[in-house]
Amino acid sequence: MVIGIIGAMNEEIIELKAIMTEIVEEKLGGLLFFKGKLKDKNVVLVEGGIGKVNGAICATLMKNHFNVDRLLFTGVAGGVNPDINIGDIVIGTDLVEHDFDCSAFGYELGKIPRMDEYQFKADENLRKIAMEVAIEAFGKERVWEGRIVSGDQFVASPEKIKWLRETFNGYCTEMEGAAVAHVCHIFELPFLVIRAISDKADDDAKMDYPEFVKLAAKNSKTIIEGILERI
Repeated sequence: MVIGIIGAMNEEIIELKAIMTEIVEEKLGGLLFFKGKLKDKNVVLVEGGIGKVNGAICATLMKNHFNVDRLLFTGVAGGVNPDINIGDIVIGTDLVEHDFDCSAFGYELGKIPRMDEYQFKADENLRKIAMEVAIEAFGKERVWEGRIVSGDQFVASPEKIKWLRETFNGYCTEMEGAAVAHVCHIFELPFLVIRAISDKADDDAKMDYPEFVKLAAKNSKTIIEGILERI
């Protein structure tokens, strides 16, 4: 079994790369992939870049070039659910593109015309394992399970957060996960998106993000390690 692991930014993968062994580098499509061992599992790790297109490219390469059997996306996100705090963990149950809008043709927001699905569901077994690992590591009060919403924008507005919560019942928001999930749905590739909350996606988001991104990335790393040990 080969496990693909994607993070959008270097800060989101550097801790994982540091504990990999037998690393072989491969450059593809302008991206540097690291093949090797992590927790005695065969893995492919990459810093995929920010945004939905970059996420989709990475997921496609992971499946079609590296032939991974499972795909994990890890990193940080802004909290949407008001009960979620900085440093908390969100395990995605499903993912939706919040900026996909064909409502002019009668479609509900987020719905993709001519697709059988637009609420892309995470693999149930991976989700169960991740929840067990996260609760053991951080405590039940800091771990959440719910919808992750994705769009090509850094959200830093209380009004936008209210809209994301009321329209999509989002738990957190980020910029890649739903695109990765979309690709995995098409290729029938089991996936999971794990996000650690770096900010509240409000007026203070620009100040909170740099301070907490490293802590949030460490928390995500802990869960990835635990999943690999149990998968």
